[in-house]
Amino acid sequence: MGRGSVHGVNTEGEQAGPLVEGKALVKRFGDVEAVRGIDVEVRRGEAFGFLGPNGAGKSSTMRMIGCVSPRSDGDLTVLGMDPDRDGPRIRARMGVVPQQDNLDTELTVRQNLQVYGRYFGLSRAHVRRRAVELLEFANLTERADDEVEPLSGGMKRRLTIARALVNDPELLLLDEPTTGLDPQARHLLWDRLFRLKSQGVTLIVTTHYMDEAEQLCDRLVVMDGGRIAAEGSPLELIARFSTREVLELRFPPGEQDGVVPLVEDLADRLEVLPDRLLLYTDAGEAALERVHARGVRPLSSLVRRSTLEDVFLRLTGRSLVE
Repeated sequence: MGRGSVHGVNTEGEQAGPLVEGKALVKRFGDVEAVRGIDVEVRRGEAFGFLGPNGAGKSSTMRMIGCVSPRSDGDLTVLGMDPDRDGPRIRARMGVVPQQDNLDTELTVRQNLQVYGRYFGLSRAHVRRRAVELLEFANLTERADDEVEPLSGGMKRRLTIARALVNDPELLLLDEPTTGLDPQARHLLWDRLFRLKSQGVTLIVTTHYMDEAEQLCDRLVVMDGGRIAAEGSPLELIARFSTREVLELRFPPGEQDGVVPLVEDLADRLEVLPDRLLLYTDAGEAALERVHARGVRPLSSLVRRSTLEDVFLRLTGRSLVE
């Protein structure tokens, strides 16, 4: 444990450079190239995100970083080591939170932590102490001796994260950490992840929730088709690929096409959807006034700030990828 916190930094082999660095990284499955020569760098102590539609290559990249899938080409170092040669040493200093909870339902909440800790060769006394600390961190102390199965989805997710912290990891990989959780459970989980980051744990996250990426990630990459389409902080990406605001104009289906010539000069970019027009502009209210001045009467209108979701959809498209 160490230092009276949930995380005690392991300084063995600590390097001054990036915690994860990939150059021209490639992953092939037969003739399919899932990751196509990407460069990626994760700095110590940051929360880094991989965003992308299904099949973008983000899970394949995470599996290479997690030392469970060897790279096909390129260079990769994790914690200053080569995953091909030093996989066990890297995994000993890493925590992994899979997309689906894989808790042992035949054990209690406490036993899930203690048994997992023994896999790392930790003493029984150490894992008992560690379990107490992690139960408090995960807000599960009162459920410590309960069976796992009756727990809510949010409780199971917090337990899965607590289990991944048993070995005091420097690097925590989280695959879709809040999928299927209600808003209250998501916010509680975010709070726990913020606490980890403040204590020096480096986080790498994949998520389909754009608000989650904006909340959690210092930096992120948007992947599409096995390549990196964009990289930066959420604010940098919004500034680079969108406008400050978006004006949404809703119409009865089919009527919005006839409005396009009347309003397209009011926006930096205009997008036509089945029931609305999206006008990307730095001054949404002013654009709305001009829309009304031209006699356009939508069913409803909304001025909102641009979000990471606007960036994501612009870079990867709105078509569903299975």
